Amino acid sequence: MSKQAKLDLNGSAFTLPIVEGSEGEKAIDVSELRAKTGHITLDDGYGNTGSCRSKITFIDGETGILRYRGIPIEELAEKSTFVETAYLIIYGHLPTRAQLKRFSDLLTAHQYLHEDMKHHFVGFPSTAHPMAILSAMINAASCFNPDLMRGGDAGQFDDHAAQLISQVRTIAAFSYRKSRGLPIIYPKEAYKYTANFLHMLFSTPYEDYELKPEVVRALDLIFLLHADHEQNCSTSTVRMVASSHANMFACAAAGVCALWGPLHGGANQAVVEMLEDIHQSGDDGSKFITAAKDKTSGKKLMGFGHRVYKNYDPRAKIIKRACDDLLNVMHIADPLLDIAKKLEEAALLDPYFVERKLYPNVDFYSGIIMRALGIPTEMYTVIFAIGRMPGWIANFKEITDDTKSRIYRPRQVYVGPTLNHYVPLHDRK
Repeated sequence: MSKQAKLDLNGSAFTLPIVEGSEGEKAIDVSELRAKTGHITLDDGYGNTGSCRSKITFIDGETGILRYRGIPIEELAEKSTFVETAYLIIYGHLPTRAQLKRFSDLLTAHQYLHEDMKHHFVGFPSTAHPMAILSAMINAASCFNPDLMRGGDAGQFDDHAAQLISQVRTIAAFSYRKSRGLPIIYPKEAYKYTANFLHMLFSTPYEDYELKPEVVRALDLIFLLHADHEQNCSTSTVRMVASSHANMFACAAAGVCALWGPLHGGANQAVVEMLEDIHQSGDDGSKFITAAKDKTSGKKLMGFGHRVYKNYDPRAKIIKRACDDLLNVMHIADPLLDIAKKLEEAALLDPYFVERKLYPNVDFYSGIIMRALGIPTEMYTVIFAIGRMPGWIANFKEITDDTKSRIYRPRQVYVGPTLNHYVPLHDRK
């Protein structure tokens, strides 16, 4: 007998099915609630609402668990690469050697933008934010693929997915070069995914950027750790748009716009901006730590704590080691990094932060790594978008593969004026 929840409503009893996920998560199915009772549930911000059933990512925020398709993030970070992990997330299993080669070859084949797209970059002012360019150019790229604009079919999914994953870094690199007034650098077929992105960012027409293994690995790890994270704001946006049967590129562009918000994708940029403010004030971090513990000071530690994780963010443990290794190898002398280490030490040892579980999260360390790599702060959210692309595509695929899926249409509780009537202009006061 299936488990059920009972609802007593105005003296009438209703039963609601209880759904249990593969990891023991429980949910009360209210999909028939309005039809049966005339009532809906109200959950501002969807904090207690499951919007879908998904097989992609599992998070247990209480114990600090993150798994892609059942595989712990720790194992993937140690043994895998971003491209292999992207395949896992999108297709649901680790690739064979032949499957991985085919996927990598598709990424290489689709890395070039149509030459006419260069004219679109020219139209943006030099002050344009890279996220604005990224969103617009992802949509523009879809226009050069007639099959995609007609909706495509399941047989074309592999090409469309590879095109989006590959071209998003080309668009991002071109956007950066445009903002700095630098000539465009084309990708090289000899370079792998992350190395090629760094090449397009930092090479010159006369000299290729030196691709240090530690640098390439650190950025690849950032991509991998951000590849998916369950039903966050941008991923939910992608699913919402996909439910209307919009094409993959349009859905991804919508995800970029959602990610652009400072409460979502801008956290790692906020970390570096916080460090810059502390440094400019002449503080080594000590005064800021004291102020952060005073609720009336208005000072807030950016990059600490997480809405989902009530324990240590598992991604932060991984990226902290990568951050320490990178800084040791590069021998960087940066006062902001010294301040960051002081804040990190305080958060891990000071009872105030420990009791409140305000541990450094992935945004704290990824911001430090990207600063060490010479990536400008306005590009941080773009890096996040590149990494999150496999997750968006996988969620798009779940929607489009489900023959029973319906267009998303949340309800609301109306709290505006009751019946009103039009008043002619000359009678209005």
